[in-house]
Order: sequence, then structure tokens, then C-alpha cells
Amino acid sequence: MEVDVIIDVVCPWCFVGKRELEKAMALRPSVITKVRYRPYQLDPTTPIAGKDRKAAYKAKFGDSPQVQVMRDALLERGKSLSIAFDFESDVLIANTLNAHRLIRWALSADTGTHDRVVEGLMHRYFEASQHLGDLDILVEVATEAGMDGDLVRELLLSDRDSDLVKSEINQAQQMGITGVPYFIFDNKLAVSGAQDAEILVQAIDKTREFPLDKQPN
Repeated sequence: MEVDVIIDVVCPWCFVGKRELEKAMALRPSVITKVRYRPYQLDPTTPIAGKDRKAAYKAKFGDSPQVQVMRDALLERGKSLSIAFDFESDVLIANTLNAHRLIRWALSADTGTHDRVVEGLMHRYFEASQHLGDLDILVEVATEAGMDGDLVRELLLSDRDSDLVKSEINQAQQMGITGVPYFIFDNKLAVSGAQDAEILVQAIDKTREFPLDKQPN
């Protein structure tokens, strides 16, 4: 079984969703043979230079007590999944187009490299408070994942695959996807949101029962 996961790497729920999927895969070993992380941009208008996260969050969510309650819940959910979210440090939210290009190139390498790049990007942003719009950071993530850093830098300085990534994002929007993460199991069954591993296991089991020509809802 193959799984496509539509994400944006500056979405904390996507980090949660990634870890929940890994738990689900451990509960159903050897069932899922490939995971592909597909692009989505929550805010494609973010400038290339990035924007201050604290200011952006305040503008979007305000200062209501409910916001802190939601953040605390996310912190606790992260701890249960070994994610040390840092929402206090100053960091810029990146325009994630380049990060998605890197993820695409990692997929063409191999599944392990692909996963390490996605994990590395999310770790750098959410746990190390680093700007994913910084090409040096992207190259470091690529190199640590086993990619050719010099080649990655050269590609990032070009427009290579920018249109393809934008086309994938547009396709996701045309499918009616408005939030991420969004899981598609074997192109048969779709699950939206950072669901618990048990829900994803149910999706895996149900997908295995589907007719071959069944399309996702």
C-alpha cells in the first residue's frame, strides 16, 4: 500500500500527522510500502524573506485565552509524539515553495531520503526555530539526509520544478482540500486532519478491503 500525505512544513499539525502515521505504520508493519509527502501552501503570499511568526499568529488568532488553550493542547500532543514544539522563540515563517521543491527532489532519490528531508525541515522549524527560507538551512537538511548539497544549492538558485510544485498545490485545491495534513491511502480512501494513529490504522485496514478501482472520497 502507498500513502500520499499532503502537507505544509510550517503547519504544526502536519508534524503531528507525520508522527501519528509512523505510529500507525508500526501497528501495521510491512503494509505501507511507500509514503509520499505532497505540497500545500497555507499562505502562498508569504514573502520570500519570510514574516515574523509571533506577529503573524497574533494577527491571525488574536490574544484570546482560547488560543493559549489550543497551543497548550498542541504542546502536550507534541510531547506524546516526541516533538518538542518551540512556539516562544523568534523565527520567520517561510514561503515554503523552495522547501517543497527540496522534498520533491528527495522523493526522486529514495523513500528514506524523502522521509529524512521532511523530518529535518520540520525539526529545524518547529524545534530549532530556524527559517526554512534560508537556502543554507535547506542545503544542510538535504546534506544531512544524504543528498548532494552542491547540486541542491544549484537547483534552489534556479526555478527548477517550481511550476510543477505549484501545479500540485493547485491540484490539491481543486480536489477541495483546504486544510492539512490530508492522507490518501492507495488512491482509495482519504483522511483529513492530524488524526490519532488508531484512526489511521482503521483507514489502512479499510483500504485493504476496497475494490481496486475505488477512488478517494
